Amino acid sequence: MPKVVIEQERCKGCQICVEFCPPRVLAMSTTLNTRGFFPVVLIDEERCTSCAACAIVCPDTAITVYRAERVAVR
Repeated sequence: MPKVVIEQERCKGCQICVEFCPPRVLAMSTTLNTRGFFPVVLIDEERCTSCAACAIVCPDTAITVYRAERVAVR
């Protein structure tokens, strides 16, 4: 299962990651962070493909994506 870590306090709510997310699993929070911005949140972890597009386009490097380990099938 992919894991997306969003550093809420680094996010300035620019929404670039939301626009670039292929499976559309990111949205803007309804609560402000301490800097006064609405940060991004992951709304559907099950549909996340761990493509890391969000982390690549984030200008504040507020998103880190960890991919699930692949198991070798013999």
